[in-house]
Amino acid sequence: VILILTKLYDFNLGAVTESSLWRSTDYGSTYSKLNDKVGSRTVLSYLYVCPTNKQKILMLSDPEVESAVLISSDEGASFEKYPINFNVLSLLFHPAQENWILAYSHDYKLYSSMNFGKEWQLVHENVMPGRFYWAVMGLDRESDVVHIETRIAKGRAKYVKCRAQRCTEGNRQYLFPGHVDTNSLVVQDEYVFTQVTKSGRASYFVSYMRESFRQMKLPKYCLPKDMHIISTDEKQVFAAVQEWNQNNTYSLYISDSPGVYFILSLENLRTSRGPAGNLLVDFYKVEGINGMYLANKIVDNHIKTFITYNKGQTWALLPAPTTNVAGNNLHCILPFCSLHLHLEMSENPYTSGPITSKKSVPGIIVATGNTGTELSSTNLGMFITSDAGNSWRQIFDEEYNIWFLDNGGALLAVLHATTPLRQLWISLDEGKKWDRHSFSLAPLYVDGVLMEPESDNHIITFFGHFSHRSEWQLIKIDYKGLFSRRCMDGDYQTWYLHNKGELCVMGEKQIYMKRRPGNRCMLAQDYSRIYSSEPCLCTAYDFECDYGWERQADGICSPAFWFNPNSATKSCSFSQSFLNSTGYRKVLSNNCKERGRNAFSPKRVACHPKAPQGLHLSTSHGELSATIGSNVTFMIHLDNVSHNYT
Repeated sequence: VILILTKLYDFNLGAVTESSLWRSTDYGSTYSKLNDKVGSRTVLSYLYVCPTNKQKILMLSDPEVESAVLISSDEGASFEKYPINFNVLSLLFHPAQENWILAYSHDYKLYSSMNFGKEWQLVHENVMPGRFYWAVMGLDRESDVVHIETRIAKGRAKYVKCRAQRCTEGNRQYLFPGHVDTNSLVVQDEYVFTQVTKSGRASYFVSYMRESFRQMKLPKYCLPKDMHIISTDEKQVFAAVQEWNQNNTYSLYISDSPGVYFILSLENLRTSRGPAGNLLVDFYKVEGINGMYLANKIVDNHIKTFITYNKGQTWALLPAPTTNVAGNNLHCILPFCSLHLHLEMSENPYTSGPITSKKSVPGIIVATGNTGTELSSTNLGMFITSDAGNSWRQIFDEEYNIWFLDNGGALLAVLHATTPLRQLWISLDEGKKWDRHSFSLAPLYVDGVLMEPESDNHIITFFGHFSHRSEWQLIKIDYKGLFSRRCMDGDYQTWYLHNKGELCVMGEKQIYMKRRPGNRCMLAQDYSRIYSSEPCLCTAYDFECDYGWERQADGICSPAFWFNPNSATKSCSFSQSFLNSTGYRKVLSNNCKERGRNAFSPKRVACHPKAPQGLHLSTSHGELSATIGSNVTFMIHLDNVSHNYT
């Protein structure tokens, strides 16, 4: 079933005056108009599909005409209309319960429905936009819990936790002591984040596994102006931090499992702002390969693309292809010349965006970019890797939208152009050979491509228009005829994941399965991508430097100038011991096998607490007088801890 909502915008009135709902039950071969079923005078504004039950559809009417929701439980075959007494700005569906929905109104109120929008109840007032979250299954005790940030004064808010339909004052929990900054609450996976600014200085706090909040610890020299959580995958936090001396760049920091102790991974990441002013970081997680990321870093005012295979512990430039599309030698040699990729996400969900990878095809990445000394916005081409970034090929010398078809077994390419098109390209051998097909008799301005990901149907729908004044055009393509049969065991081959020849990646040797390039057979949706995996013995590079330690040129982690490795004893008392860091911590999700006594793992040490020593204050010149207006460095010494203050 395909549902399409179209609207007629009157430029003279500056408003939508008509809408039409279209429904197809044959993958888009035919469409019927449903205006009579939703009310001929009803103007629809949004269409939502329940993420956990696609039979259920919820539509919002235009509040300028009437405030109502229209609900279907049969994929849009029939609808029931229910009036509501508030204007909906956004909806948030529960991750597991198909009938539970949160609705945010234009007047900062949050409502909940437990029967898929038929009835609504006020949850809380003065809720900050986008700062409300459903319970995370397996972490919050009750599945109907809601996490909310509520504004109490300018720049100040409270973190409130309550049940969706029982959020009266007596049933609310205030889990963070005191107020928090507005627009700072983030609830993601095992973590809850917030921040508090006092005297112009922000402090950041984290709750792990719903335990009490702890202050997040960055290296002492890092004085953050801003922090954004990029990822919380695999029980680890990736954070983009803007330091006191940065203006247009952020640095990437990665945490331990509780999200408290952070170490620097990569400096000066390129950033930009989205249409709504939101921060966009040039950082990309490669799907299907554990621990593999791409990032764009500014080096001497040049934007360069770097890759990591060990979750940000080490980074390297991308090797350029040896030849271009025409087969001419590129003469692009590391480190002076390399491949650079655009990593931003597409704002249009019906285009592929500049970079694509999928779990169903581990090791294959298709991206827009260029070769040279830095990333460019002109003279762009399309590049592909079939071995997880170790080698690349150029497949087009212009910018294309590229999608994976047939569970990743084929590639579809459409020119990214402002001119009308009539041709598409399909490859069955990982981009080595491309077959051209015409999809339209007349050239079409392509606005997007609709397809159902991870499904066994082979239908794609192009939508666009023949001219700027013409109606919408939809073109259905069934590409099943490209394949002669379903894939059998003999149609697959194995390949080794490696990092520049090193087979141990993230502590294990992994062999993957993929279809032999060029075999015209359909991939089974459930075939196993990982053929075998065995752990490697741990080495130094399966460990990152622990908080307070820095890796030296010889690869050894040594204490940073601001860190005293013996300071852990401050929490000791007699007859106790503690795990003292050796300067290393294992990269999270790394599966290497430790043999015998490991030199990198923390060592249990007996506590030997000492009474505090006296305070000594001096200056770097050894004098306790200074000329007015000059800089003075004070030396403060207490209990084996020294600090310099200027």
